Amino acid sequence: MTEGPWRPGILAGTLALPTGDGRTPFVDAEDIAEVAVAALTEDRHSGRVYDLTGPRVISFGLAAGLIARATGRTIRHVDVEPAAFIERQVAAGAAPDVARLLTELLVSIANGSGAALSDGVERALGRPPRAFEAFVTDAAPAGHWN
Repeated sequence: MTEGPWRPGILAGTLALPTGDGRTPFVDAEDIAEVAVAALTEDRHSGRVYDLTGPRVISFGLAAGLIARATGRTIRHVDVEPAAFIERQVAAGAAPDVARLLTELLVSIANGSGAALSDGVERALGRPPRAFEAFVTDAAPAGHWN
């Protein structure tokens, strides 16, 4: 949310995605990186597969609200039709196939797919995954959404 395809929407105050009220277990990129380092440098991870998720499932609406509260800005999530989302992505320079793939992933969130939690971060690192709120608490004062 601090870079990539959702940051411009957050900066503009409207995160317009075809996710409805669907929820997803946002995983912190730092957790992903830490698991990767552990997997590559510690023998105990050999042959293991870790599904990585955050500690709870939340909606994009709640995510936008948490960012808004941390930044003191108005940021909202707006559900958009998949076809309109694809058109906007292509107009912004995305390849049509990439825009369709991203849209399918987001629509799957709206449909309730991918909301399962896993214990991969905890199994790999011996600690629970970082909560989205902790990510926001660190990212906002660092100026990522100014």
